[in-house]
Amino acid sequence: MAASMAAPPLWALPFLLLLCAAFSCHAAHGMSGHGIGVNYGRVADDIPPPRRSVELLRAAGAGSVKIYDANPGVLRALAGTRLPVSIMVPNEIIPNVAAAAAAADRWVAENLVPYLLETRVKFLLVGNEVLSDTSIATSTWPRLVPAMENLHRSLRARGISSVKIGTTLAMDALADGAFPRPPSAAAFRADIAEAVVRPLLHFLNGTNSYYFVDAYPYFVWSGNNLTVPLDYALFQGGARYVDPVTRLTYTNLLDEMLDAVVVAMAKLGYGHVKLAIAETGWPNGCDYDQIGGNVHNAAIYNRNLAIHMAKNPGTPARPGAKMPVFVFSLYNEDLKAGPGTERHWGLYYANGTAVYEIDLTGRRPLWSYPPLPAPENNTPYKGPIWCVLSAAASKKLNETAVGNALAYACGQGNGTCDAIQPGGKCFLPNTTAAHASYAFNSYWQQLRKIGATCYFNNLAEQTIKNPSHGSCKFRSSLDS
Repeated sequence: MAASMAAPPLWALPFLLLLCAAFSCHAAHGMSGHGIGVNYGRVADDIPPPRRSVELLRAAGAGSVKIYDANPGVLRALAGTRLPVSIMVPNEIIPNVAAAAAAADRWVAENLVPYLLETRVKFLLVGNEVLSDTSIATSTWPRLVPAMENLHRSLRARGISSVKIGTTLAMDALADGAFPRPPSAAAFRADIAEAVVRPLLHFLNGTNSYYFVDAYPYFVWSGNNLTVPLDYALFQGGARYVDPVTRLTYTNLLDEMLDAVVVAMAKLGYGHVKLAIAETGWPNGCDYDQIGGNVHNAAIYNRNLAIHMAKNPGTPARPGAKMPVFVFSLYNEDLKAGPGTERHWGLYYANGTAVYEIDLTGRRPLWSYPPLPAPENNTPYKGPIWCVLSAAASKKLNETAVGNALAYACGQGNGTCDAIQPGGKCFLPNTTAAHASYAFNSYWQQLRKIGATCYFNNLAEQTIKNPSHGSCKFRSSLDS
């Protein structure tokens, strides 16, 4: 059929090209496989099934996909798509895979081999930010590289040369965390540099694989927003930074972070190991006590990221060096614990509608996108905040779940729930929902400065509407 179709007249080509740019040419882009990749996480209670998710990946122009396990349904949905796929080996099985070559080979046989003929697996990533979790320092850190070596031997014994092995590490692998400035001062943490990172780099160098880093300019900017311009974090130009040692000029925050990793690798003698971005992105929502997580900033960051990687890959230290890049994430994942940003990184809402339009190939010009909602939280919120039972949980009350969360809150802190005991000022109304709101707030206000979050298994939310009533007074964030 295609061969028999007449070519458009030459006069029509400029118009067709303009039309393609204006409407993103999603179908063509989805088939091209040239866009940056997407992390396909599934920590949510009601997201589209895998086949629909693949359609949404294509609609966004994704050039590859990274998944956090070897889920058979997801891998089957990706079969025949030609999308390069990265599969993650769970942290908890690393010690077993490291201890026995047979365990590594069994994992490959069960989770990789059955899909290789139809699914284009590109990377096998052993663990997720393993070196950020100090609770597994003894059990897993020393076994990370041996596990990778065993998996590599299994692949080689089976004649599988198309799959590279790596691991994803957060920016906290560096001694100064995510923002070592200048980048030339960066180095790996003393507790992991020689014991884990040097052997890791030796392995990556010997197998021609990549150092995969999770790099989030959002967190650097939100923690340093008085000194780091927002435009600099969003690839919008204006600000520049010159490293006083290397004299390299930086026009965006991500490049600074990536070159810090390059410098740290060089200090261990492996400055030529290739770099990949396992996760990056910007949250499209956040809690009231967070800053800058909104649809406007998320769209600007990810659109500019795609354009940047398409037109000017590499960094000042490695100009033109192409690298795999995966934006986080496909969906807003409502079951992720922690502050509000954790649940708001998606290109799509859980119902499959786009949070904002995007072309991950980087071909669509910025002017062609429709207007974005204005950002309303680019500066810190200075008013009072409370933590209460969420509207969704109140509407569809699960007495058992809310009761368990209420009991947890009352079991923490000092006198957390005294006011909702019989005779207390907040005992009435004597309902699970009313008592939960008081307990959640009391717990959060008392312990938030040491890391407590307003989450409670997705049952709580922050509010700026005072929930106090009558003689029952709810403590606010300004009272803490």
